[in-house]
Amino acid sequence: MFSQAKEARKLWDSASLADGVQKLSKNSAYRALVEDGLKAVKHHDGKLTDKIDLQEWVTMTVQRGVESIQSAMQGGLAFLATTGSTAPFIGLFGTVWGIYHALVAIGMAGQASIDKVAGPVGEALIMTAIGLAVAVPAVLGYNWLVRRNKVALEDVRSFASDLNAYLTMGVRVADQGEAPRVAQRSK
Repeated sequence: MFSQAKEARKLWDSASLADGVQKLSKNSAYRALVEDGLKAVKHHDGKLTDKIDLQEWVTMTVQRGVESIQSAMQGGLAFLATTGSTAPFIGLFGTVWGIYHALVAIGMAGQASIDKVAGPVGEALIMTAIGLAVAVPAVLGYNWLVRRNKVALEDVRSFASDLNAYLTMGVRVADQGEAPRVAQRSK
């Protein structure tokens, strides 16, 4: 996503938005946003959209595109969150189950010496270790992905805002890091 963002910044150096979109990768989320916005402008004059002004129509279209990108970025996060939160409990359940069976075996043997208890209880504790070994990387991965997605989505929203302004008003205000300038839309 970050390479797509870098690539999308070059879009504004093109002679027109239609020319610039061709420079973006086919699978780029930014390209999809631009194409949706261009289609919204082109098809606004239809009978179904007569009651919605161009700015609102383009804004709705671009916003739907951003929400679609956000939804795609969330894929798999629920699985990681579930894995990270349930793995310790599954490991603990395995430990309890193993200790129970160890105690049953000790009870049947009739001896409770340390050598009879240590082996089965130690094996049972391995389940807790496995649960933690699964949970910790899952939680770390989840947190890393959530943070990465937040940063990437802010860039997508900023781009969408510039795109919306460009499609509805014909200008794009420069990014904060750039020198103040306004790009004019070629008609």
